[in-house]
Amino acid sequence: MEMIKIFKTALVALLVIMLIGCGSDKTETGGKGTSAGGNLKIAYSAQPQTLDPQISLAQATADIMGNVYETLLTVDSKHNIQPMLAESYEQGDDGKTITFHLRKGVHFHNGEEMKADDVVASMNRWKDSIGGRSQFSDAVFEAKDDYTVVLNLPRPLSTALSIMSFQGPSFAAIMPKEIVEKASPTGVKEFIGTGPFKFVEWKHDQYVSLSRFDDYQSRSEKADGLAGKKEALLDEVKFIFTPDASTRVAGIQSGEFDFASSVPVDNVKMLENDSNLAPSINPFGYISVNFNKKKGVFSNEKARKAVATALDREKVLTGSFKSEKFFTVNHSMMMAQQKEWSSDVGKDLYKQNDPEKAKQLLKEAGYNGKEVKIMVTRDYIDHYNAAIVIQSQLEKTGMKVKLEVYDWPTLLDKTTDPNAYDMYVVIDLPVPEPTSNLSLIPDFAGWTNSPEMLVLVSKIRALPSLDEAKAHYGELLKWYYDYVPDIKVGDVKKVDYLRKTVSNYQFQDRMILWNVTNNR
Repeated sequence: MEMIKIFKTALVALLVIMLIGCGSDKTETGGKGTSAGGNLKIAYSAQPQTLDPQISLAQATADIMGNVYETLLTVDSKHNIQPMLAESYEQGDDGKTITFHLRKGVHFHNGEEMKADDVVASMNRWKDSIGGRSQFSDAVFEAKDDYTVVLNLPRPLSTALSIMSFQGPSFAAIMPKEIVEKASPTGVKEFIGTGPFKFVEWKHDQYVSLSRFDDYQSRSEKADGLAGKKEALLDEVKFIFTPDASTRVAGIQSGEFDFASSVPVDNVKMLENDSNLAPSINPFGYISVNFNKKKGVFSNEKARKAVATALDREKVLTGSFKSEKFFTVNHSMMMAQQKEWSSDVGKDLYKQNDPEKAKQLLKEAGYNGKEVKIMVTRDYIDHYNAAIVIQSQLEKTGMKVKLEVYDWPTLLDKTTDPNAYDMYVVIDLPVPEPTSNLSLIPDFAGWTNSPEMLVLVSKIRALPSLDEAKAHYGELLKWYYDYVPDIKVGDVKKVDYLRKTVSNYQFQDRMILWNVTNNR
């Protein structure tokens, strides 16, 4: 009899457990208890130098750590500025203060609540790094109370909100105060943010793994670009560093990877025939020829103009990206989709394609046949393909040109050494407004030394609003084509491929992995 009672009790307990299990199938969103959407393996083309998003200029850092860290402000799908960690913000009547009211109850991955001291420490570090684009040097972020931060500016800054909301490389990531205070010049030692995914491990030359943050506190607005609601649905995201493009392509076809980043356009036709795959093609950046203006032949303005005069930019774009499906001929410093920045200034100088005139300019510059070194990487094959075409075109002007090929982190290191190169060819990434262009920063790699540029930039930034600044864009373009700090070849698109099991992936300035599932 006793055994029967024990059996009945156990049976009841089992039924209760089964009922609880059935009830737990209900999906909760935006935080603890969120139902899982699988794991995601991403074949990524290049490893960044650092995972510290405030100091890194690499797209890889933004792609990976943009899921770990968040900013006070962000942008929606139309690039309108929206609050993220800020609940709201307002500008003072004199244009010299911006007050941010922080969201309450937002926690870092270490369990601590984000407060004003964390924001102040993070933003005062960011403003003095490359992310501040030399625009906030005299500004100070101060805590008014636990949930209020004030940006004090010495003068109005029309570009301030635009730069703070930027989500590409060197974005204004918010971190715990104690981690910021322990940071060295090479970056923070721990990667703790407020984002929907938390950092797990970086195994150098192999992978970075992230996992779902169960206590993530989402905004309630509808998801819209990089703004609004974020749901951490994936259990794990692993960025597997796969520099060889053929390995990325073979891996996405076999199912070893769920996502292949930066697929060469040569492979698109083949992948289009695979019913298991779907492309993601998005505006990404622009092919850029960057000059060393501190030392060597291109410290002479006429030598830089010679290169700009010689290049057939459309042929460079075609040589690298094959079809206009993947590139846009565009003379503007800004991307074609940034239609609010529009001017015809420079159009006539963009398409010269005149090797004979280039030869004369080289002669006037005193070029004596010395070998010109162009740095490039094969980690991004489109960079390399563009450099091959550029080398060929410059040789037609009589220049001796040598390509020096490095892995991506090494190339980035060498750009800061004026003895290492004459030019380097990369894909530069979009900026939120033209004065943020890195070639306008005098102490950035390339070393632009132009008093006229400094006056123009100061004038644009001192205007009351960005809308008023747009009227002066033509003046900046005129200087750009006269001084030639670098050469914009044209806009390009990034081609990624996903297995069709992956749902709701988007790209806007960087990879968006929240709200994504992988139902393998």
